[in-house]
Amino acid sequence: MEIENQSETHSMMNTDLDLNAEQFLSFYLAGEEYGVDILRVQEIKCWENATEVPNSPDYLKGVINLRGTIVPVIDMRQRFGIEAIEYTKTTVVIVLKVEDADRERTVGFIVDAVSDVYTIESELLRAPPETGDSIDLGFVKGLTSINEKMVVLLDIDHLLDEEKISESQNLH
Repeated sequence: MEIENQSETHSMMNTDLDLNAEQFLSFYLAGEEYGVDILRVQEIKCWENATEVPNSPDYLKGVINLRGTIVPVIDMRQRFGIEAIEYTKTTVVIVLKVEDADRERTVGFIVDAVSDVYTIESELLRAPPETGDSIDLGFVKGLTSINEKMVVLLDIDHLLDEEKISESQNLH
């Protein structure tokens, strides 16, 4: 009996230590599930009002003071062109570390609700579909199916690339 328990433990440890797996924090926007690299998540906080910044895009809801750091807060529904809704008690801000070419910055994503943490093996990650030049899916790291539901995994560095944001704003 003791030997069986040791082998079960060893088997579980091998699964947990899979070097080809990544962990993602998932969240909901308009009933769809998205994920971000969990290593980039600094914290999750309840929604509080932000200080508006003049002449900023609609999706930038303002800034918050996070222990002395001024953090821009982006409404992900509006960033993705999804209809804005009134924030509820499940609305949260996921505070993330984003890397630019020469610096790291902290940004908050306003999402409908946090869902789960998934460990996804690299062979289960699918590339985004080819859509032609008219739609930029460069911010989609990949897609995966979890419990028969599609989860879109985001590349937050590309998603918040200021040049890409400017280009997409000019298209509308």
